[in-house]
Amino acid sequence: MTKSFNTKSFNVKSAALALAVVIGAISQASAQSGPTMQEKMACRADAGSFCSQFVGRAPQMRACLEQNKAKLSAPCRAVVEAHGG
Repeated sequence: MTKSFNTKSFNVKSAALALAVVIGAISQASAQSGPTMQEKMACRADAGSFCSQFVGRAPQMRACLEQNKAKLSAPCRAVVEAHGG
C-alpha cells in the first residue's frame, strides 16, 4: 500500500506542477499579446493627447502610456495595467 500511496502522491504533485506551468504560459501569452480593438478604443483619446508622436509604433506607444499612467483615463489605465504596465 505504501508504494501505491507514494505513486498517487507523486501523480498529484506532477499534475499540480503541470497545471502551474500551463497557467503561467497562458498568463505570459496574455501579457505579451497586443491590445484588442476594445482596448485600443479605451486608450484612443489618451494616446492622442499624451503619445501622438508614437502612433503606429506599438512598443514606443506602450512605453509612453505606461509613463503617463497617472494622467490616463480610468479605462485606459486599466488596459495599461492589464498588459503589465
